[in-house]
Amino acid sequence: MTQQKESLITDEMRGVIGKESDSVTYEVDNTGCRQFARAVGYTDPIFFDEAAAKARGYRAIVAPPGFLGHPVMIPGKSAPRGPESLGFQTSLKRVLNGGTDYEYFANVCSGDVLTGTMKISEIAEREGRLGQMLVVSTETTYKDRAGKTVCIMRGGFIRY
Repeated sequence: MTQQKESLITDEMRGVIGKESDSVTYEVDNTGCRQFARAVGYTDPIFFDEAAAKARGYRAIVAPPGFLGHPVMIPGKSAPRGPESLGFQTSLKRVLNGGTDYEYFANVCSGDVLTGTMKISEIAEREGRLGQMLVVSTETTYKDRAGKTVCIMRGGFIRY
């Protein structure tokens, strides 16, 4: 008779699937756009030069794909971010990025202020070389000041 391992997925974890986090404000600025573009190797002037961006029909310097601004953090007032903000707790402490995918619906440019809300869309359990793992899929929706969705980021992380 084989002994079944106890599941790492608790009722509390199941309870946060689909629950939306509090919103977090993100500011998109020139410096952030330029640094991110430089870091990932983009060379198109629309990511660095406002005149070049405007000449191509953009409002301002364009935020490179994958850059959606910096979260506004105010000491003592900022809410926690990530799955833990929803009450997701696990004893597994090691974390790996499980990949990220972005779906854009509008351009994001310097000067934009976005709000992002995250939800856990799925939790799965796997067995790896190092033992049991949790694969947690998330979806973060970014909206502009008018409330229009500009991007949905789907990603995940692996706890082991």
